[in-house]
Amino acid sequence: MNAARTALVTGANQGLGRALAEGLATRMDPADLVLLTGRNPQRVAAAVAEIAAAPNTRSRVEGRVLDVADAGAIAALAAELRETQGGVDIVLSNATTRLLPDQSQSAMADEYIDVANTATHSILRAFAPILRPGGRLLVVASSLGTLGHLPERLRPLFDHATLDQVEYAVESWRSAIHAKTAEEAGWPRWLNIPSKVAQVAAVRAVAAERRDHDLATGTLLAAVCPGMVDTATSRPWFSDFSHAQTPAEAARAVLDLALTPGVDPDRYGELIRFGEVVPWYSGAPLTEQDQLLTP
Repeated sequence: MNAARTALVTGANQGLGRALAEGLATRMDPADLVLLTGRNPQRVAAAVAEIAAAPNTRSRVEGRVLDVADAGAIAALAAELRETQGGVDIVLSNATTRLLPDQSQSAMADEYIDVANTATHSILRAFAPILRPGGRLLVVASSLGTLGHLPERLRPLFDHATLDQVEYAVESWRSAIHAKTAEEAGWPRWLNIPSKVAQVAAVRAVAAERRDHDLATGTLLAAVCPGMVDTATSRPWFSDFSHAQTPAEAARAVLDLALTPGVDPDRYGELIRFGEVVPWYSGAPLTEQDQLLTP
């Protein structure tokens, strides 16, 4: 009999995170545990109760209050799971902060960077070491997370970088925003672009260190792009949602990657969209779109 597995989803109160938690709970085994996390205790409790009561739910579902911007809280949860569960099998890092077109990007920078980037660094540091053989650590990013979306002069900050170097680049970007020198330095006005590039770069950095060990044990680290998803976070940015997926639809490819045994070496450490690798050096700066966004 296989040992019970433990899965963790961040940002799982609503949207894609909620769909990922629901999907895990329906596709994992009765002895397995799905941990749904979020910042709001009431929303976490309500989501857990609804998923646990759903007729298709098979696994155990529990909630944890977790502010991913708190590196100490992430480390504490990892230590708890190492002690009580012996490690983790699936980590889906999905938490994000909602941006609105009429908000100042610079005013939102700290919160956005803390949730999207500082949290990604903390999750990689805390949970990659406690992944069991055959485990999965997937960071939800975007196809905007390829290096080509940055101006050429900024690309060396993230290419072939260590996690410490990625973190330094992110904090340099944050400092430039506060100093009002970010545009002069070439940073895109839209926070989402450097943030997603940094997320993918962080995954690549940790994967480069672990590659041989992980491939030998069937363990996968990767970034994932779920495609356009119709959520409250994305709706303000797009006028045409005719091709958008529901959260449940978008979750399927991510869950397939998380739950299918074996690792394709060509996908390890890469950005994956609908099962296919999005080349790291692809993309181009979105200059015209940047100029339309609120600075």
